[in-house]
Amino acid sequence: MHGYIDRNLTEKIRTRLENFPAAAILGPRQCGKSTLAHRLAQEFPHAVYLDLEKPSDLAKLTDPEAFFTLNKGRLCCLDEIQRKPEIFPVLRSMIDANGTNGQFLILGSASRDLIRQSSETLAGRISYAELTPFLLSELPTGKTEPLRELWLKGGYPRSYLAKSSEISCNWREDFIRTFFEREIPLLGFKYSPSVLERFWKFCGHVHGQLLNLSKLGESLGVNYHTIKNYTELLERTFMLRLLKPYSANLKKRLVKSPKLYVRDSGLLHSLLSISSQNDLLGHPVYGSSWEGFAMENILSELPEWEASFYRTSNGAEIDLILQRGQRNVAVEFKAHSAPQVARGFWDTLEQLEIKEAYVVSPVKESYPLKKGVHVVSLPEFIGSMLKSS
Repeated sequence: MHGYIDRNLTEKIRTRLENFPAAAILGPRQCGKSTLAHRLAQEFPHAVYLDLEKPSDLAKLTDPEAFFTLNKGRLCCLDEIQRKPEIFPVLRSMIDANGTNGQFLILGSASRDLIRQSSETLAGRISYAELTPFLLSELPTGKTEPLRELWLKGGYPRSYLAKSSEISCNWREDFIRTFFEREIPLLGFKYSPSVLERFWKFCGHVHGQLLNLSKLGESLGVNYHTIKNYTELLERTFMLRLLKPYSANLKKRLVKSPKLYVRDSGLLHSLLSISSQNDLLGHPVYGSSWEGFAMENILSELPEWEASFYRTSNGAEIDLILQRGQRNVAVEFKAHSAPQVARGFWDTLEQLEIKEAYVVSPVKESYPLKKGVHVVSLPEFIGSMLKSS
């Protein structure tokens, strides 16, 4: 039996409920939103919890105004809010009538862009936060180092906490299938589940590469606009991350396409039939898998930083540039314990006048490569960035 694993987002949501009438936790299906919400609800006397996927709970909102009036003064948790987006105008009227903070905790498996009414109707009344699958910093280390296990299995709780690797693999395979057969139609989209699943598998093969919509469309036999719609849908349901290219007034021809990543490393490995550490070590995706895994942890822990990548038409590249105010930080990802960087990395640092750079690798101890450039582990890099922010 595994005990409850506290999430980094807990205190942030607690604070937002104290200061806003409503707080929203958005994130992919099965990432732990309901578990976190139940945990928080225990702190509020007589909190009410509705799972809008349950017909019995959904029926309670046949007359939502009457239900919320009856439960006035209680925290109302509404899980899977995208099932009933028409409720947002009622939420707004109840929030304004009561005039207190901590009235509603809303959970959703789609982004604000897909739950448009929430951002339009509750503007100024609600604070949003994104919950990801488990991050490395959330896992207890105990006697073992969890990095490689999390990297292989991904962070979805039922995958990471599975009793065996086989059960973990089975859970991820089921998740991928049911996501397209069940979740996408429930959001109101009528795409072919089989074609959309094939598209996602293609995304696994181009993970960490520049997004080429036309090439992906040719591979699937659909047009550019269809692939664009598929990409946006998977991005807004937290399955894909698109990293934008760096822009600067340089006399260089910079690429304009974003880079595509499957956000959860475990799902990426299932898409590519990688089921063990040995499979991963011998697979061509090994380096880009580490890049995506490390980047997802970094960007989830540092949401206030603006993120991009740098690449010129002749191939000079930096995997990640983090910008906040006047501070620019360059990050290169290397999956080997004795990483080496190419000459183009040093040239680019000089051209962009970046004085702070890191090579993030699965190393045990950090060490300097050059003035201002250090090889560091993923936990050490995130810790130092959080400390200095």
